[in-house]
Amino acid sequence: MQDNTYNLILTGQLRASVTLADATSALAVIFKTSEEKIQQTLAKAPVSVKSNVDAATAEKFKAAIERTGFICEIESVNDAVAPAPVTSQVNQTASAPAVSTPAASRTRFKGLTYKIEGNPDYSFLTVQIPANQTLKVEASSMATMDTHLVMKTKLKGGFGRFLTGESLFLNEFTAERAAGEIGLAPGTPGDLFHQYLDGQTIFLQNSAFVAATMDVTLETKWQGMLKGFFSGESFFLIRCSGKGDLWFNSYGAIIEIDVEDDYVVDTSNIVAFTDGLTYNITKVGGYKSLFFSGEGFVCRFTGKGKVWIQTRSAQAFTSWAHFFRPVSSK
Repeated sequence: MQDNTYNLILTGQLRASVTLADATSALAVIFKTSEEKIQQTLAKAPVSVKSNVDAATAEKFKAAIERTGFICEIESVNDAVAPAPVTSQVNQTASAPAVSTPAASRTRFKGLTYKIEGNPDYSFLTVQIPANQTLKVEASSMATMDTHLVMKTKLKGGFGRFLTGESLFLNEFTAERAAGEIGLAPGTPGDLFHQYLDGQTIFLQNSAFVAATMDVTLETKWQGMLKGFFSGESFFLIRCSGKGDLWFNSYGAIIEIDVEDDYVVDTSNIVAFTDGLTYNITKVGGYKSLFFSGEGFVCRFTGKGKVWIQTRSAQAFTSWAHFFRPVSSK
C-alpha cells in the first residue's frame, strides 16, 4: 500500500497576541523571500506551501511556520475529497526540528473551506474567510471570530425581509489583509447544510438562511396569498441565486431528496428546494382529515430538482409541548 502524503496549508490566520507585521516579517525570513511576496501569498490564503511530503516533513515545516505566529494545517493528500489548494510560489527552504504529534487531515470543499460540527442536533459552522473577502451572515448568528475580522451591519431586503419574520439586517464580516475564521451558531437547534451555487437558484423557507458569500444574491419572493395562507408558513420565500457558497439550517436533521416527477412534503417540513420545481398547496385528504388527522396541508412538487426537508416540525413540537405547560391553580 502506498504511504500517505501530506500538503502543508498556510491558513493566513494568526495566533493571539501576534501582529500581522511581525508574523509576515518572520515568515519572509523562514522562506528567504521578501515581505511583499509573503503578503501576495497571504492574499490567496488558504494555500499549500509544501506538497506531497511525508508526515515527519510536514510536521517539521508546520512547527517552523507556526513559530512566526501563523497557523498551519496538514492535509492528507490520499484522503482528500476535493482538489488540493493552489500551491504558492514562495521559496520552500524552511527547516525546523521534527515533532512527534500525528499529522491531521483537513477537508477541502468547492468554494470556501468550512467545517460543520455538532450536527444534526446543534450544528456549529466554522468558515475560513480568505484575505480581503467578505461573508454575509444572518443577524445574531456570529458566535466566534478572529480579532482582525471587521463587521458591518447593512439593511437588506426592506419590508420583504420584515414580513418573512427575519431581521431587517445582515452582518458582513471582512477578513482585512489576512485570512480569518468565523464561527456561526444558528438560533434553531438542528442541522446545517452547504450548497455551492454555480448559476442555480434555491428557495429557502423564511428562517433557513445562515450565511453566503458576496456573489450570492438574496431576495424575498412573494408566494401569493393562497399559497402563503394555506401553507401555514410565511407568505415569502428567500430566493438565493448567483455563484458562491450558501449555508442554511433546519429544525432537526436535513435530508436531501431528488425529485424526478412528483413528490409530496408536509409544508412544515420543507427547508429548501431548487428552481426547477413547481409546487401547489393542497389538502392531504378530505376536510375530515384536514381537521382531525393532524396532517393538514401538503406541498405537491412537480418537475425535476431537489428538495431539502427537516426531520422535525416546530408546529408539531409546540402542539406536543402545549400539554406539558405549567398551569396555575386558581
